[in-house]
Amino acid sequence: MRCLILHGWQGSGPDHWQTWLAERLGDRATYPALPQPDTPHLDEWLEVLDAELDGHSVVVCHSLACVLWLHHARRANGPPVERVLLVAPPSESVNCDDLHGFFPLAVEPADLGRAAAATRLVCSDNDPYCHEGAARVYGEPLAIDTELIPGAGHINPDAGYGPWPEVERWCLAP
Repeated sequence: MRCLILHGWQGSGPDHWQTWLAERLGDRATYPALPQPDTPHLDEWLEVLDAELDGHSVVVCHSLACVLWLHHARRANGPPVERVLLVAPPSESVNCDDLHGFFPLAVEPADLGRAAAATRLVCSDNDPYCHEGAARVYGEPLAIDTELIPGAGHINPDAGYGPWPEVERWCLAP
């Protein structure tokens, strides 16, 4: 198992569960710094994803990296990865001028199947970056297996998510 971990808008700091996960997985993980995390450009992030994806069977995305993965899925033409975890994707309603090209998003359930054998969504019912609820915006229309964590906010350190053993177990599961 090789895991590609992709951070979201503004990156993931030292207390973030993704940083903890990368440290726990050690040489089984790749955790690239996506360019210009405060003012990301979709095309630049896709370049990094394309360059890093080969050799990874598991992909873990947080926040804007979930949207990055969905754009990747739309144009995927190589062999699919084994599984993808999308955690706390933002919606277009965030209305931030710093998210160059990430929205609008046009992806279909079949696109996800071409990119990954299995996709899982983990979200909360009070994410400030997805007021409509990620289960409704992404899970239902894309037929993604969804786990809703009540009151978990954006599932980041501000919401109490530093070490997250459940994600490590998911990554290491056969």
